[in-house]
Amino acid sequence: MTAQPDSGTATGTALIVYANPEPRSFGAALRDRTRATLEAAGLTVEVSDLYAMGFDPVARAEDFTLRRFPERLWYDREQQHAVRNDALPADVASEVEKLVRADLVVLVFPLWWFSVPAIMKGWFDRVLVKDVAYGGGRRYENGGFAGKRALLVTTTNAWPGMTEPDGLLGHIDVILWPLQNGVLAYTGFEVLPPVVAHAVAFVDDEHRHGVLEELDARLRGWRTTPPIPFHRGDEVGEDWRLRADVAPRTVGQGGRSYPTAG
Repeated sequence: MTAQPDSGTATGTALIVYANPEPRSFGAALRDRTRATLEAAGLTVEVSDLYAMGFDPVARAEDFTLRRFPERLWYDREQQHAVRNDALPADVASEVEKLVRADLVVLVFPLWWFSVPAIMKGWFDRVLVKDVAYGGGRRYENGGFAGKRALLVTTTNAWPGMTEPDGLLGHIDVILWPLQNGVLAYTGFEVLPPVVAHAVAFVDDEHRHGVLEELDARLRGWRTTPPIPFHRGDEVGEDWRLRADVAPRTVGQGGRSYPTAG
């Protein structure tokens, strides 16, 4: 199983992974606009609507019928074993194949407790399988999905000022760091700047229309927009720390640590 884009597809393929239990939400409008804009640009678009699909987000031993370590559950190693023996669960295998086909992956979700809804987190756990997405030195520029691009599209009821660098909740780049760096960049994606719809329950239709136009612009430029410059694996030394000649350039490496007691 390879994670390379289909070089024979002139216009490309996109995968929208959507998680919102309310079909009338603004998130649904963002999903539909994403699909319409990408299809208008000539892409083939697939949609994984996790709630509508009834996707099972729970990683469990029963995911594996052919066990490498029957005495204990070592989940990532069992994923690897299943990949190598063509024994992934059908629901997981279907999602992995969508990822393999995609040149662009768009995650659309409400920001719940500074993260994705549990159903999408479970999708990460079960679908970003070892030996396809990562493993054996596959990380960052060598990740399993290198050559593909990804975009977060999220809604929140926080006001914009709350997620500024000096905002009460912390900078939006810090909030999204685990997703953009730890999930997407780690598995090889080039990550585009996110589209964040603030205070969606409190703003008027004109404001929401502006968010949709921002989304249109980001999607139309998905091939040419410079990605977020996350650090690469070749920028660290044998101690896994940035080399002396590499300046920190992200909130993850450049942020201040908490003061120690005493």
